[in-house]
Amino acid sequence: MSLKLTILGCHAALPRVNTNPTAQILEIKNKHFLIDCGEGTQVAMRKNKISFAKIQHIFISHLHGDHFFGLVGLISSLRLLNRKKELHIYGPPELENIIGIHFEASQSIIDFPLYFHHTQAIEKDIIYEDDKVEIQTIPLKHRIPTTGFLFKEKEGLRKLNIEAVEKNPEIQTCDYYNIKKGKDFIKENGEVIKNDLLTFSPNKPLSYAFCSDTSFNPEMIPQIHKVDLLYHESTFKQEHADVAHKTGHSTASEAATIAKKAKVERLVLGHFSNRYKELNSLLSEARAVFENVELAEEGKVFTID
Repeated sequence: MSLKLTILGCHAALPRVNTNPTAQILEIKNKHFLIDCGEGTQVAMRKNKISFAKIQHIFISHLHGDHFFGLVGLISSLRLLNRKKELHIYGPPELENIIGIHFEASQSIIDFPLYFHHTQAIEKDIIYEDDKVEIQTIPLKHRIPTTGFLFKEKEGLRKLNIEAVEKNPEIQTCDYYNIKKGKDFIKENGEVIKNDLLTFSPNKPLSYAFCSDTSFNPEMIPQIHKVDLLYHESTFKQEHADVAHKTGHSTASEAATIAKKAKVERLVLGHFSNRYKELNSLLSEARAVFENVELAEEGKVFTID
């Protein structure tokens, strides 16, 4: 299993007894990323047995409360747990001031390294990169500056064709790494064995796109083209499209249209309005446009192998 998404909250605005506002944990390449942090996030993490200590990077899409009101509480808990490891927060520039004012007013000292990385919602930007993962912002269209996030695995090493390797006695175990990196093997007599004769292609890199909150925004389609998993807000049914457009949100049908045009592998709907007591009608509306779609749900896990 290479990619695992755990939904901690997927409803809009007001919390209810059994639902939380937006938050989710993405596990990719043995890293744990927290995406948005609405009220109740740390309680949901406890319920889902997600270790606070594993979170080193938090991504905040925008500064509406249902997407970040849980952040101060989480940082406070990390302080009380004597965290020493650094924490990186990616979000709008004003977020740093909001967090700073709270801890200054409460005369609380954050005694672990806390780094803020400012995002902008005008054009896509690479905000995180290591040897295994790249994370880009996705400019969205909402009432205030808002970014989605695109998580992309980097291509891994090629796979050894052991049967072919064992037919060449000169190849030693110490040569495997270079071969997996794509290098040809040169025998002592100068003969070159091409890499594609010794290896298979690596696994396809996986990708996940988080898009909440946004109105219908076809401009994102090239960036999320053929992602393996897309989370797209579907706050309203199509019958309430006028409210969606007025508030900077999408309908289930519009989310499915984005998925279809982008040729994504799988769509997850979320950020549901509390006006709907049942959500299957949203699912049916989306499936009329794009077949491979599911509903987000608190505690639900989506995996891609």
